This record gives sequence, structure tokens and C-alpha cells, in this order.
Amino acid sequence: MKELIEMDLVRIRIDERRGEQVIVLKEKGGGRLLPIVIGIIEASAIKMKVSGFNPPRPLTHDLINSLLTGLEARLDRIVVERLENNIFYAKVLVKRKDGKVISIDARPSDSIAIALRAQAPIFVSTEVLEQAKTAE
Repeated sequence: MKELIEMDLVRIRIDERRGEQVIVLKEKGGGRLLPIVIGIIEASAIKMKVSGFNPPRPLTHDLINSLLTGLEARLDRIVVERLENNIFYAKVLVKRKDGKVISIDARPSDSIAIALRAQAPIFVSTEVLEQAKTAE
């Protein structure tokens, strides 16, 4: 089993020159950082939640959170578990009413947007942190 490090979202950076949006996760109680390049839609969704903006109608990530609640499930945590060819891979872990945890493949950007809405923890494997550090 991979060792997991809990992280916090500490920054959303938009680089207009390069046309990139980057979210930066920081190790809780530590100094390691993990920048992840994401799409503009996901960056906007994350920024809206962080800034406290509540849209009049639910957006996709809000809808997913509402669906989980309606189905008597909850987002247990998300895990950024792999880095291959400069692409991050994540899992959304959903806990059902019966206690069973279901793992669902997802992009880190979507996973983080949902986790912020569900107030669920964000984890990154130590392997990904090490790979990202050597890729800089």
C-alpha cells in the first residue's frame, strides 16, 4: 500500500503568457509542494468555491456533491496516486451508506473541485511527490 500525504490547496495561479492554470497543493504540516496544470473550467470551479461564490444553479461539481448526498453516500477522500508522462491520475473514494468504499478514476482537477465542496481531505502518494520533484 502506498504511503499517502494529506495536502491542502494553497494557490491557484493563472499564467496568461503560457495559457496555463496551475493549482498548488502543499503538504499539511510540511513544506513539499505539488503544482498541477489544469483546465480553465476546473480552475474557475475551484476558484469560485475558494472565493465563496455560490452560483444560483448548481454547476457540475456542485451537482456531483448533491448526487452523493442524495444517494446517502459521501466523498471520503481523494488521492492523487500516479504520475505518468507528465499526467496526474487521481481516485475519488466514495463511502456508501453501508460503509463500503468505492474507488472511481478521475482527473485531479475534478477530484479537488469536488473535495472542496464536500470538505473531504486531499491526499497525494509519496511516490507522486518524489516523481514530481525530480520532473521539475
